[in-house]
Amino acid sequence: MEVAITSELLTGFSARFDENQVAQVAMNAAVKNGISAAATDYAGARRMRYDFSLQLEAGEVTDQKRSGRCWMFAALNTMRLEVMQKLNLKTMELSQSYPLFYDKLEKANYFLESILSTLDEPLSGRLVSHLLSAPVQDGGQWDMFAGLVRKYGVVPKDAMPESFSSSATAELNRYLTLKLRGFACTLREAHGAGAPLGELRGMKEEMLYTIYHMLCVALGKPPETFVYETRDKDNKFLRIGPITPQDFYREYVGWELSDYVSVINAPTADKPYGRSYTVTYLGSAVDGAPVRYLNLPVEGLKRLAIAQMQDGHAVWFGCDVGQWLNRTTGAMDLDGFALENLFSTRFPMTKAQRLDYGESLMTHAMVFTGVNLTEDGVPDRWRVENSWGAKSGEKGVYIMSDDWFSQFTYQVVVHKKYLSQEELFAYESEPIPLPPWDPMGALAWMR
Repeated sequence: MEVAITSELLTGFSARFDENQVAQVAMNAAVKNGISAAATDYAGARRMRYDFSLQLEAGEVTDQKRSGRCWMFAALNTMRLEVMQKLNLKTMELSQSYPLFYDKLEKANYFLESILSTLDEPLSGRLVSHLLSAPVQDGGQWDMFAGLVRKYGVVPKDAMPESFSSSATAELNRYLTLKLRGFACTLREAHGAGAPLGELRGMKEEMLYTIYHMLCVALGKPPETFVYETRDKDNKFLRIGPITPQDFYREYVGWELSDYVSVINAPTADKPYGRSYTVTYLGSAVDGAPVRYLNLPVEGLKRLAIAQMQDGHAVWFGCDVGQWLNRTTGAMDLDGFALENLFSTRFPMTKAQRLDYGESLMTHAMVFTGVNLTEDGVPDRWRVENSWGAKSGEKGVYIMSDDWFSQFTYQVVVHKKYLSQEELFAYESEPIPLPPWDPMGALAWMR
């Protein structure tokens, strides 16, 4: 039987609160200053120091502005370090607008193909509803980015600079989504009227051109070749090109993208460690490799990230950035806010429980560019290159406690050479498919 809130119950609550002097102090502090400010730990700045025993050279901090392109920024910020080293540059930036264009186009095609493959699924079913929820959002995963780079290469930022709509994607996404949902309606209704699949595919090609046209108008037309001009650390003038984006990637980044693997920490009962996983209906390019993860205990992610940085290479990673984050100092620290003292209650959920109950998932991708190791070789804090500009953290660089890593970091991307033979075998085994709405696909579905 349901029980309502009564006036007697509220009277009792009020009396209990009034009798608690600590609660009065907490209320006054939080009402005046806000919850986070009232709970900020005084000693945090001394504990979370921006000095690291292992620190990589990185370029200037980037800014994704009002867009959800963190996964692209993080990937390009790791790749640009290769360009900087090969060309002896102090800093440089790869264009984030260039892969955005092709990501939107490829996602539109992937969405339309998904609609064609689900024509007989009920419109009100969970799968089609999920596909229609965000046909062309900004988010993405490492494997999706790798597929874009294999196909289209990369370009320096001045070859395709930021535009209004690349820096603030909501308006573009709104109109692309409007068209794609309309296209889905057209295809499903034509199928219902008996149109053969060949006719529907002909319709789809014209639909895809409409999306291409809209992207050119909003973002500009991507370059097929370009000339890159800059000066190196010694003030020597460099001119490269004309060169294609694919050749620029091969010559000045040069990674074999199939050598880089995604390792996750998902300690839920449905995902045993030491197994490979994929997420159905998650991708961008139809002809790209599917998303694939190896699930390991969190200490495995730390070991692999440290090994790659010790060899001089930054690490792309995904996490739930909004948890226990001080956006002013850039500190991700479980002890950074004394919220349990402020509210006189505990927050005891485990990492697995937070995933299972929708309290946490991957929301943001960044780059590890350093770590502080104790004399015993144990990490206690991590250096993080973010893509939110230079106004927060230490000029845009954030800091993460090792305990925070354990609780809210979910994915790292590393070269497969750092995996043990057993781990590599598990990664290359047939992946277990996860449903499209699984939390491990969340970074790619954020809007």
